[in-house]
Amino acid sequence: MLFVIAALFLLAAVCPWLLLRAGRRAFLPIALVPLAGTVWLATYAPSVAAGEVHTEVMTWVPAIGLELAFAMGTLQWVLAMIVLGIGTVVLAYCRWYFHDDSAGVPRFAGVLVAFIAAMLGLVLADDLLLLYVFWELTTVFSFLLVGHDPTRRSARQAAMQALVVTTFGGLAMLVGALALGHAAGTMRISEILADPPSGALVTTGVLLLLVGALTKSALFPFHFWLPAAMAAPTPVSAYLHAASMVKAGVYLVALLAPAFADVPGWRGTLVGLGLLTMILGGLRALRQNDLKLLLAFGTVSQLGFMVLVLGLGTRSAMLAGLGIVVAHALFKATLFLVVGLIDRTTGTRDLRKLTGLGRRMPWVAAAATLAAASMAGIPPLVGYVAKESAFVALVDVAEYGDGTGMQGMVGWLVLAGVVLGSVLTVAYSARFVWGAFGNRTVAEELDVTEVPVGFAAGPVVLAVLSVVAGLSGAWLTHVLAPHADLLPAGAHEAELSLWHGVGLPLLSTLVALALGAFLFVKRGPVATFQGALALNISVENGYRAVMRGLDRFSVELTAVVQRGSAAAYLGITLVVVVLVPGSTLLTTYDIIDVRLWDTPAQAVVGGVMLLAALMAVRSRRRLRAVLLAGATGYGTAALFVLQGAPDLALTQALVETLTVVVFVLALRRMPEYFTDRPLSARRYWRVALGASVALVSAGFMLVGASARVHEPVSAVLPRLAVEYGGGANIVNVILVDTRAWDTLGEIAVLVAAGTGVASLIFLDVRGTGIRRVHEIPFPEGVPKQPTAPGRRVWLPAPRTMAPDKRSIIFEVITRLLFHTIIVFSVYLLFAGHNAPGGGFAGGLTAGLALVLRYLAGGRYELDEAAPIDAGKVIGAGLAFAALAAVIPLAFGGTVLQSAILDVTVPVLGKVHLVSSALFDVGVYLVVLGLVLDLLRGLGSQIDRQIVKVQREAAVAEEVAR
Repeated sequence: MLFVIAALFLLAAVCPWLLLRAGRRAFLPIALVPLAGTVWLATYAPSVAAGEVHTEVMTWVPAIGLELAFAMGTLQWVLAMIVLGIGTVVLAYCRWYFHDDSAGVPRFAGVLVAFIAAMLGLVLADDLLLLYVFWELTTVFSFLLVGHDPTRRSARQAAMQALVVTTFGGLAMLVGALALGHAAGTMRISEILADPPSGALVTTGVLLLLVGALTKSALFPFHFWLPAAMAAPTPVSAYLHAASMVKAGVYLVALLAPAFADVPGWRGTLVGLGLLTMILGGLRALRQNDLKLLLAFGTVSQLGFMVLVLGLGTRSAMLAGLGIVVAHALFKATLFLVVGLIDRTTGTRDLRKLTGLGRRMPWVAAAATLAAASMAGIPPLVGYVAKESAFVALVDVAEYGDGTGMQGMVGWLVLAGVVLGSVLTVAYSARFVWGAFGNRTVAEELDVTEVPVGFAAGPVVLAVLSVVAGLSGAWLTHVLAPHADLLPAGAHEAELSLWHGVGLPLLSTLVALALGAFLFVKRGPVATFQGALALNISVENGYRAVMRGLDRFSVELTAVVQRGSAAAYLGITLVVVVLVPGSTLLTTYDIIDVRLWDTPAQAVVGGVMLLAALMAVRSRRRLRAVLLAGATGYGTAALFVLQGAPDLALTQALVETLTVVVFVLALRRMPEYFTDRPLSARRYWRVALGASVALVSAGFMLVGASARVHEPVSAVLPRLAVEYGGGANIVNVILVDTRAWDTLGEIAVLVAAGTGVASLIFLDVRGTGIRRVHEIPFPEGVPKQPTAPGRRVWLPAPRTMAPDKRSIIFEVITRLLFHTIIVFSVYLLFAGHNAPGGGFAGGLTAGLALVLRYLAGGRYELDEAAPIDAGKVIGAGLAFAALAAVIPLAFGGTVLQSAILDVTVPVLGKVHLVSSALFDVGVYLVVLGLVLDLLRGLGSQIDRQIVKVQREAAVAEEVAR
């Protein structure tokens, strides 16, 4: 089973290439693959008829117990035969349907084959989550097929409408699947059905699953998306209506009925909505002049009929329902393919413009007549066999109940409703045949092209199968009985037969045929009457109104929250934090257990931090505010030291130092003082918001620390860090080993954020402006100081900076400390696994060394210290981290798994190596590259801008003189 599904998906991938190479002729060899699948399925007919269930299981995501589990019993076999058999005919039909100049055919072929594969996977899936995956794949592929022609507004709207409605149902279905799986303790469908759970959760889950089925099978009030989907090419319509998508909901009802038909709300929902949909679809079909729309509303009616019968939950109703599914696949595929043929040979589908086609294409007319007769329920076609059996089941329910609780008035009303729906079915079936092939006087003579034999072959074959199946009721009963036998026996033995004797079922059929014929004969007055009763109220209009309102609401909301103000964005985010998660503190604050400090030193540091924060808020100078804010960060580092976390303290101090430097660099282009404008009343709202965020943040931390009820994992981390991570520094081992996946994602996000920041601060290309000292002219006013051949000048500030910009003390300190800091950064990198440090701290330290070089010698000295594109450094870092992730795979390990190696090296002695050190090297390079990015963006680029402004001012002053 998995092999066939995978083969179809593989075929879908190569279909565009085949169509581009061979043109539409490629549809015939493509059709051979589902044909082979159909033949393969046919070999299982004897075992399936004997009640055997074939299973196939492959592990997919073992961590959550998700498996590629497939099962094929009677129901699955029938639907799979329909999916592949009708798919074969439709694909072959496409060979003649499309023209050589038809747009998008290669993509269409690939998506259609993928659609077939997804539907096959859906009906064979034996896992609720896997079923949901294929369920949503059919939604996606149908969206692409319905919207095949993006130049047509109707196609785009219909595709979006189908996507919205069925995705809504799919989400409800997912929740239901999770609820049912949780109640049953397993996601395997076969296990759930073998031992159905019960309870309120099960009832909720089953009803949510039904929401998915109703939306997929276009039952009221979700029926409107299906007729709109007729904007798709006719082969899609034929397959969509006959074998896939809409049959998914019908399949789900038939699958669950044996186990959950007695769940409260099951029969009321399915029988009530099914009956309403059947009648509503039939009434709408009678009013259509477009043959394709007539069939579309006919499908809506037939889907309601199928769901009603299958939802009864009796043995005879299940057998009849499966018979209707088979009959519907045959006659509806035939009729849609005939409509496509008529459209292609005449250029119209309007039955008011068609005439005389019965004489010009007799074989097509015969096939369409047989299919329409089957739809109407005329013997000896399979549609009659199935419908007659449905009448038998409905009569049994009305007379005896058959365990449904619907005997009596309710049962007779349902039977009467189905007869009324059948009357409408007969009427629109006759309207279709008359409209397509009748001889009438039309305003303009049709220009009909010749029908190729291959073009008509598909409809003819399917019509013949409708006759053969109708004469094979006993065999169909034998094949379909194993699934029907899962339900309790009813008043009579269930069977599919041309003759059930004289009684109410036969009378119901005769009444439906007679009244249907009468409606067709009186179609003119009936149409007038329908038009007089028509109201401008419909679910379609309601859907459009909701979507228009949603669009309007989104525009208004976007205008409020997306108005280009950073302050507004931050304010909205913080308000949401305070109101949504912050509100939970109102019910949890009572568990807070506060200890003010462990040592008085912590209180002193905390007091200094509070004082610095208050002074920062009151400061009018920007630089002073930045330095005071930095003091709170250094205070946090001091608290880490006092709490015994030197690694965190080191990282905090390095980050705070670099942050202060970045702020200072950026402040060069900003006013020295904050604005002198009078503060508005909004300041009080901002103060209140800031205080609220502080209170909520503190509350989160206090509640989180006080809510612990078990021994913290930190109690065993020292031992696990050494045993599994090979290091004594718990923090570093967690970052590069225990949660290395998270760290890999974080550095990727850090790179993306850093790149975005760099692009916002003038850095178009990272390598732009990297110039060595010997490549630049001497600044004006700086005496030329040549360098001896072969000798490079280290920290040549006299050659690159004006005297008033230099600091001799800073230059001397830089000469003394730069190399030491670089060596120290490398030490932190390699020592970090067992001592404070690591790739992050080492990269920050090396970055601060570059900061010293830049501050002492300017932008040219920065380029002299690191004459490399920062992007290459960052890319190398990511590459190292990714390499560390995949190397274990080469040795039979898992992604990011660490290996510990102890070796003895001459002179050095015993050396302890851990493979995660390579990951730390990647982090080191990423951080170093980002610091270099910031220095070139906020340093070198702003330097250039300042020089440019000064030169322009000097030129302006010179011109003024």
